[in-house]
Amino acid sequence: MTVDTEIRVRYKETDQMGVVHHSNYYVWFEVARTEYMREQGITYKQMEERGLMLPLTETHCQYLQGALYDDTIVIKTSMTRFSGARITMEYDVMRRDDNCLLAKGKTVHAITDKNLKPVNIRKADFELYQLFLRCTNKA
Repeated sequence: MTVDTEIRVRYKETDQMGVVHHSNYYVWFEVARTEYMREQGITYKQMEERGLMLPLTETHCQYLQGALYDDTIVIKTSMTRFSGARITMEYDVMRRDDNCLLAKGKTVHAITDKNLKPVNIRKADFELYQLFLRCTNKA
């Protein structure tokens, strides 16, 4: 299951060369991840209200082409792995106008309580456990 999130590159996101600064891709990943969860029927705020957090434990981005000011980009987001204790999200950043792949990314998140202690998600929130299984086609 993939969710597409559109973002228009803002001037402040570019460097002196007119290319999006690499750090912005991680902000875009967060925006796309938030929208992905919303499309699945739960928001990060709702997860936190249920006592669960998804702290970032690993991140990676491979830059292939530069995005430029005013480009409309599409971030194709999917949950590719769920182990019960962690989820892995993957991102393809595309320029909408020419469908050019600009970057590929990945983030890994632990599933914890509000004190950042790992939880058994199956026991802590069976509904969320089932949702994550569906997202990774393991249900």
